[in-house]
Amino acid sequence: MTARKEFDHGLEELRELLLAMGAHVQNALRDSLKALQTLDVVEATRIVNADVELNRLDEKVSELGARLIATQQPVAKDLRRILIAFKISNDLERMGDLSVDIAKVVKRLEGQTLIKPIIDLPRMGETVQSMTKEAIQSFVQENVDLAYKMAKDDDQVDALYGEIIRELFELMSKDPSTIAQASQLSFVGRYVERIGDYATNIGENVVYLVTGKRPELNA
Repeated sequence: MTARKEFDHGLEELRELLLAMGAHVQNALRDSLKALQTLDVVEATRIVNADVELNRLDEKVSELGARLIATQQPVAKDLRRILIAFKISNDLERMGDLSVDIAKVVKRLEGQTLIKPIIDLPRMGETVQSMTKEAIQSFVQENVDLAYKMAKDDDQVDALYGEIIRELFELMSKDPSTIAQASQLSFVGRYVERIGDYATNIGENVVYLVTGKRPELNA
């Protein structure tokens, strides 16, 4: 195998690892919000325990990328591809942690009755799941248009988050007994919103990879 083919094979492995991490994050976010809707503590515990797999994938990205740099000595855009893969892996690991934080909220609410049906948070989560998938696709395909789409999607997430917070504050003002649970639900909204921010950050890194310029998609 030539040096170039070996390097390209390594890059493909990196892409596959990031795709696997992205799928894990999408599933963890979807499942944690579903567990919240029914306060399924057993499912929440499974999500928390499964986070070790995402950490393992993150470590494999670091090891493979470091090996490619050491053995292939890439320059210019090839080096940027690896360095940005590191950043994306780190963002995905944090997104996974936030999904775990949602599952932990479910565990804290064990035995309670929900103060309101959980509808808007899953809607928010669906948009963020799509953002996560498209963010990874934008890296794999080096697709700038898809990367820029993150900003528009993130605006939708921010708008939903604002609606959720306003509704929770209204509930708390009318009935102080809801404050503790409403606060936990507001944390969940913040976690989902932050996952969307990380997906947008991946989009920014892809634009930098392709163009060499750092955009501000959140601006």
